[in-house]
Amino acid sequence: MDAAALQVRDEIFAANRAVGRVALTVGAAGGKSRRARVHEEGSLRVRFPNADGLEAVLVNTAGGIAGGDSFSVDIALGAGAKLVAGTAAAEKVYRSNGPDADIGVKLDLGAGARLSWLPQETILFDQARLSRRIDVDMAEDASLILAEAIVFGRSASGEAVMEGSLTDRWRVRRNGKLVFAETVQLGGAIAEKMSEPAVANGNIAIATVLIAPGDEIKVAAVRALEDFAGEVAISAWNGIAVARLCARDGAALRHDLVAVLAALGAPVPRLWLN
Repeated sequence: MDAAALQVRDEIFAANRAVGRVALTVGAAGGKSRRARVHEEGSLRVRFPNADGLEAVLVNTAGGIAGGDSFSVDIALGAGAKLVAGTAAAEKVYRSNGPDADIGVKLDLGAGARLSWLPQETILFDQARLSRRIDVDMAEDASLILAEAIVFGRSASGEAVMEGSLTDRWRVRRNGKLVFAETVQLGGAIAEKMSEPAVANGNIAIATVLIAPGDEIKVAAVRALEDFAGEVAISAWNGIAVARLCARDGAALRHDLVAVLAALGAPVPRLWLN
């Protein structure tokens, strides 16, 4: 294939990629949180169901994410604002012939703001390629509960993720100071790596819950729970707490995640329970 044909192919590929962006600003007045600005681009939308308190639900009208797609979410909470944000359904990331799917999430919390970022699971298909970045900037007295779950294949449908690529980068800053930094990378033979005892011991569903501020009281509340379907661990340091969850499938992970969030006093979005 000559250079001209390659350029045409690349242009056709780029023209068929999904691009979406949501930028949401929330302010507080009279003891209530209200939308101050809502911006939507491409296939990403945000809706606000009639619920107690302000709740934002992200909807991807593209019906999933494929290689080369790009999505970004920017949420800013003003002083004293409160918001629960999540997704309408589990997000599916399909196989890619090469390019990564790209997701960027930016969360900005002003003084005394409270945000619960609780999207439903991200489901990776075999040979999917996903690069995600989550950047949080929060005021000293702001509060955050951030939960993200990843499921490698839909086991109920007999699907398995044998190969693929995942890069998941988290950075959390409080009052400008970096308090949490983590980058998870899985590539190549994912099923083989997930089978290792030190990785997931054969389980295919994982989640991380970050709580800021977090302390030993929150840790004790989670450790007091019983009847987990999978494995759950939590610890606190540097003014934050982090829980790790690992389970055999998405249903077992959801069971444990709901229990952990309830113990932490986090309001689970109603769409999680439908």
